[in-house]
Amino acid sequence: MTTDHDQTTKDGRSTIALVAHDERKADLLSWAEFNADVLRAHHLIATGTTGALLAERLGTDVECLLSGPLGGDQQLGARIAEDQVDLIVFFWDPLSTQAHDTDVKALLRIAAVWNIPIACNRATADYLLSSPLLDTSYEPAEPDFNAHTHRDLHL
Repeated sequence: MTTDHDQTTKDGRSTIALVAHDERKADLLSWAEFNADVLRAHHLIATGTTGALLAERLGTDVECLLSGPLGGDQQLGARIAEDQVDLIVFFWDPLSTQAHDTDVKALLRIAAVWNIPIACNRATADYLLSSPLLDTSYEPAEPDFNAHTHRDLHL
C-alpha cells in the first residue's frame, strides 16, 4: 500500500481513533481524562457522540465522524484502509448485542487486515498509549496483498 500518510499526520502527530459503545462511554471518558496530556499531543478522530463528549471533556479538537450505527464505523474503516489511522481505542461492550454488530465486526476485521493496533479495553489502551513507539515514526509491517489482488478469477 502506498500513500502519502506515513503513520503520522503532516505535523508529526499520530492519528488516534476513539470509539465507545454507549455502555462504555463513561469508561472511555475516564480513561481519556487520565491520559489527556498524551491524547492532546495527537490528532484525534472519533465516532459521533463519543467525539463530542471527548472534545468537551478534554478541551481539545476532535474530528467527529458520524455515529457508529449511522455509518461512523464504516467511515473509520475507510480511513484505516486508506492508511490514515495509526491507533484505535475501541471500548466496545462484549456483553450486549449491538444493532450494528456487522459494522463492529467489520471495523475490528479491517484493523486486523491492515495491521493497525487496536485496544478494546482499558488495560490494552494503557499499554498502547504508554508505548515508546507512539511518538516515533513507527511503521508497522505492511501487509502483502499481491496474491489476493492478482489472483486468477476463472470467469
